[in-house]
Amino acid sequence: MTILVTGATGNIGRHVVRGLVGAGQRVRVMVRDPRAARTRLPEGVELVQGDFTRPGTWPDALRSVERVYLFPYANELGFVEEAVAAGVRRFVTHSAAAAGFVPSDDPSALGRHLEEERRAHRGLELAVEATGREWTHVRPGLLAVRALGWADRIRAERTVREPYATSGYPLVHEADVAEVAVDALLTGEHLGAAYTITGPAKVTQAEQAAAIGAAIGEHVRFEELTPARARALWLAEGYPPKMADWLIELLADAVDGTGVLAPTGTYEEITGRPPRTFARWAGDHAADFLGEAA
Repeated sequence: MTILVTGATGNIGRHVVRGLVGAGQRVRVMVRDPRAARTRLPEGVELVQGDFTRPGTWPDALRSVERVYLFPYANELGFVEEAVAAGVRRFVTHSAAAAGFVPSDDPSALGRHLEEERRAHRGLELAVEATGREWTHVRPGLLAVRALGWADRIRAERTVREPYATSGYPLVHEADVAEVAVDALLTGEHLGAAYTITGPAKVTQAEQAAAIGAAIGEHVRFEELTPARARALWLAEGYPPKMADWLIELLADAVDGTGVLAPTGTYEEITGRPPRTFARWAGDHAADFLGEAA
């Protein structure tokens, strides 16, 4: 059996590939640049040049494939239908927690963003469900890898500058999401399920900075900005105003409590193990934050 992994060089996709290879599976990945991807993926993986925006590249990627790990936004030009025509029998969709949100009339930037995300991810899920083939939707919450956006400043200054020190979400380790996806690809235990995967508990931004400091063995200072100052800095860094606005509201929403996304416990229900903590994630990524302090 050949399993195709799309998005294989992404944060979650790389773990999916490693999990499948570790289970002895025949793995093919569709990537834009096979030579660049080779250094990031295990030996034995078949690399095929392909792109969701170039349908002419799909036949080679889908040849003799029975199961697909499907990256978000994959179906704008009909990739799912092409996969079915090629003989794919099972899809595991890399979706998002937003796909399970209940539509609302919230006029805020956060509400609008969540509705846009819900429509996009749920649209892909519905396309997969309409095929009549086997499917599982894996819906990660906010990923801990978002903290890698702080890496440059931590390496240079051992400082994190953000608004809302006490804001936080149950950030999920990408390896947890990949484990669920791999099990859904390899077993029949998750057919027709939609799983929202989160970390074990809310971790505030100040706690995230402290955990990264513990992982690298140095103090990382958290400097709290006003929302207005943070927005101005983000705009100066090239963030679109729309994104800056929803980030402010996303953080503000979780100052008291877990905001729009509470811990689900789904990972533990599936695996029998507690989710990896943010401290574990920080330890796994310590090298990303190390460097000469200013």
